[in-house]
Amino acid sequence: MTEKPFAKYMEAVRDARTVKCVGRVFRVQGLLAESVGPQSVVGELCRIEGDGDGLLAEVIGINGATVQLMVYGSTDGIEPGARVTASGSRLEIPCSPDMLGRVMDALGRPVDGKKRFGANRRVPAVQDAPPALSRPMITKRLATGIRVIDGLLAVGCGQRVGIFAGSGVGKSTFLGMIAANTRSDMNVIALIGERGRELNDFIANSLGEEALKRSVIVAATSDKSALERLKGAYTATAIAEYFRDLGMNVTLLFDSVTRFARAQREIGLSRGESPAHRGYPPSVFDLLPKLLERAGTSERGSITAFYTVLVEGDDMDEPVSDNVRATLDAHIVLSRRLASRGHYPAVDVSQSVSRLADDVSGPASRKAARAVKRLMADYYEAEDIINAGAYKQGSNPDIDAAIAKHAEIDDFLIQDTDEKVTLSETLSRLGGIAGIEIPDSECMAGEPAKA
Repeated sequence: MTEKPFAKYMEAVRDARTVKCVGRVFRVQGLLAESVGPQSVVGELCRIEGDGDGLLAEVIGINGATVQLMVYGSTDGIEPGARVTASGSRLEIPCSPDMLGRVMDALGRPVDGKKRFGANRRVPAVQDAPPALSRPMITKRLATGIRVIDGLLAVGCGQRVGIFAGSGVGKSTFLGMIAANTRSDMNVIALIGERGRELNDFIANSLGEEALKRSVIVAATSDKSALERLKGAYTATAIAEYFRDLGMNVTLLFDSVTRFARAQREIGLSRGESPAHRGYPPSVFDLLPKLLERAGTSERGSITAFYTVLVEGDDMDEPVSDNVRATLDAHIVLSRRLASRGHYPAVDVSQSVSRLADDVSGPASRKAARAVKRLMADYYEAEDIINAGAYKQGSNPDIDAAIAKHAEIDDFLIQDTDEKVTLSETLSRLGGIAGIEIPDSECMAGEPAKA
């Protein structure tokens, strides 16, 4: 008789806590509850005595015998002397392939009204990124189905991309297009701090029924506590890591990093941190790279991540934008000027960079992309004199070529939200604009993407 049938029970016995550590609440101030005890570590889950099963909380700081707790939800109903019981564990997410097509909350619990699923594994919400030297190089192209990306800003499997824009420029719609069209094995979509009404709108209009079937959505809307918004980001990343470790190529779509940073700002200021950069405490800039580095390649699969960044006041150098841009492998800038013209997706190619584009593109497609970018740059440089009617045809052959190709390039870059295009079609049109023949071997390089 083997020990296998009893392995999980023996593991449960080994992990069982035979002594309960208990403390008592003595103060509640703003978002924070403070207690004397229990014996615990930062990040440990606790239960604060209250109605029903009580309130789930997390240890966010320790000062001598004082334990600082942040509640998942509201502090309403906590009274002085309420008992605090340490769980002995940190937040873990139940994961299973049955999660596909489901909508989860910040703790990984289904909130879509469908039946519960069994968990194959429980994974820690917060964990370290794969060791740097264990990560395979990114050499495989990922077809996103978005012409402006596939043609001019090529992305590889395992790359981390930032989408930077002010409010109302089309970040969420752009993210939905990527989710619906990208040729990866599945999507994990994190909606952090979004308006409540936007959840159903994103699922129905931006994502669509077919894309939902191969997606997991983690939602922590703007009315949730700062801790829930923060942990929603970690939960979504942990789910993406679970599917990556099954050998899949995962697309992680994260909206938005700015609201994640704001949630940590609320928590940091509540526990007494001093604001450092424009009101953000140091912990924000410590956590950002730790979260973003968890995406990427591993020995089993890959996570290609698209993170939106809400640029405050359209200032690309504000602290969160600057920090994220320095950490990621690419940045795509959405322009209010283009959006106001009805040019969607409103990608400002001149301000956008994919650092791995040359590594995942073939020589012909690289050459064609550079030629088209040069035409665009020549046109934009002379746009004012062209619009004023001051440019004389024949004065500059480069500007003449840019004017001749301008309408064709604009038509290439503009794409309806429900327009489906393959990488082959995109590169064929790109080559036609540049006057360069792109071989079939390059056109098929990213379809479908496999590890």
